[in-house]
Amino acid sequence: MHPKPLAAICALAVSLTALPAAHAASPKFPGVGPAMESFVAKNEVAGAITVVVDRNKVLHLECNGFADRAAQRPIKPDTLFWIASMTKPVTATAILMLQDEGRLNVADPVEKYLPEFASLMTPSGKPAHLTITQILTHTSGLGEAGGPAAQAAKTLADLVPIWLAAPMQYEPGAKWSYTQSGINAAARIVEVVSGMTFDAFVQKRLFHPLGMKDTTFYPTQAQRKRLVTAYARNKDTGTLDPVRPRPEFGPKDRPPQGNGGLYSTATDYAKFCQMLLNRGTYHGHRLLTAKAVTFMSTPQTGDLPTGFFQSEAFGRHGTNYGWGLGTCVLRTPHEGVAAKLSPGTFGHGGAWGTQAWVDPVRGVAYVLMVQRSNFPNSDASDVRRAFQSAAADALAARDR
Repeated sequence: MHPKPLAAICALAVSLTALPAAHAASPKFPGVGPAMESFVAKNEVAGAITVVVDRNKVLHLECNGFADRAAQRPIKPDTLFWIASMTKPVTATAILMLQDEGRLNVADPVEKYLPEFASLMTPSGKPAHLTITQILTHTSGLGEAGGPAAQAAKTLADLVPIWLAAPMQYEPGAKWSYTQSGINAAARIVEVVSGMTFDAFVQKRLFHPLGMKDTTFYPTQAQRKRLVTAYARNKDTGTLDPVRPRPEFGPKDRPPQGNGGLYSTATDYAKFCQMLLNRGTYHGHRLLTAKAVTFMSTPQTGDLPTGFFQSEAFGRHGTNYGWGLGTCVLRTPHEGVAAKLSPGTFGHGGAWGTQAWVDPVRGVAYVLMVQRSNFPNSDASDVRRAFQSAAADALAARDR
């Protein structure tokens, strides 16, 4: 099936699918679809769905390519994706909800809520006294959980002794280093403070109020029928080969991991972005205070270089970024994927190419859903760059 008929299929699906965030089917930006079709044609991705929203409505929604090539199943608005580390801003939101209620403070030591952390020592032999802010900004130095014990964990509580048994990586606050265990520790704090499992908390407090009906740690059988197939590009042949789902995410006997356990759709995640664009409100319902959104989207990492553009291969742009709570924050735009974003844009990508970035200056958010497992750097993919560039050009033309 040629990609162009797929765009028509997606348009029909949109016209028949209610979009609560937009109240109506949204138009397409010129340039975005052809760009995505070009990546499908050259086997960069099997398919893509692109969404641009402002504070109140969907400005662009388009599907290109396949959710499953072998089955000739096209990408649709309700196609489900593993969004991986796009879970992290959700975890930070949950923590900030509890701070808004006065039930914790992100300056608090982790050991106040997870007493086992009181014995944690730094590499120099000092008491670590990690703060919630440090574990949510990847500056804690906490060791990672790995091996058979971590794979056998059934709950977030099961992971706590495994993190603590791993040697700390560096002195807290000394540098930025992407640390999955810290984010999961924050999810465990949500459980302790709220008295609910992490998945139940975010379902009740976030997903249900936002109408995110397809965002879950544990997809049902019906949802799994809409799950996209992941692919890896074969370095020898250039073809896309199917990849098995990550076994540690999705089964009911696995912890609801705040670092990367969520599955979602593009239209669901766009609602979360709209809430952030509206500084904590969605359709008149306040989920977060404006102060909390500001804290989440403001660098809390001082002058430390952060993010995934620090190597020579990706331009050494570490100082262009800071880290808010669970979010990457663009301080200064640079060539490539950040060229047409405003200072203060914040968001997060996922391991398999998914992306969501909120630009408060322009008042829009960009959501990209693809599923490819071996991008050299999913944040720096040409697919993300082409989508955001074409969408930004369309917005600029509209505003002229």
